[in-house]
Amino acid sequence: MKKTILLIVFVSLAINLHAQDKHEKIKALKTAYITEQLNLTKAEAEKFWPIYNNFEEEKRALKKEAHESRKKVDIESLTEAQAKDMLEDMKALNNRRNEIYNSLIIDLQKVISAKKIVQLKKAEDDFNKKMFEEYRKRHHSDRKEGH
Repeated sequence: MKKTILLIVFVSLAINLHAQDKHEKIKALKTAYITEQLNLTKAEAEKFWPIYNNFEEEKRALKKEAHESRKKVDIESLTEAQAKDMLEDMKALNNRRNEIYNSLIIDLQKVISAKKIVQLKKAEDDFNKKMFEEYRKRHHSDRKEGH
């Protein structure tokens, strides 16, 4: 019953997202979803969310940096030497991504159980899947209405 109500609230909120504050609403949905899926106590949540939000911000900054550097490159005119440099940059980026994720695990081990950390990955994947399905439903219905 609790999960059904959460799902109804989740879908209702997802349907009513506005472009202006879409990111904040998605973040709020994700926060509620993960808190519920991990069954975080108030004390755990108070310690968990600053660590997790910092991880998300570092991950977002890294993604932005990678996107900016890829935008500047004309792949068709790359020399072999430039391509090798790009591969080195890509490897370094992957290493940084792994370091960020490993730091998250280390920091979370201080505030929640190992089982909840393992459950976090599933909760994130499930949330992303639900958001993608909602996007596809909306996009598909928009296309149907257009024809």
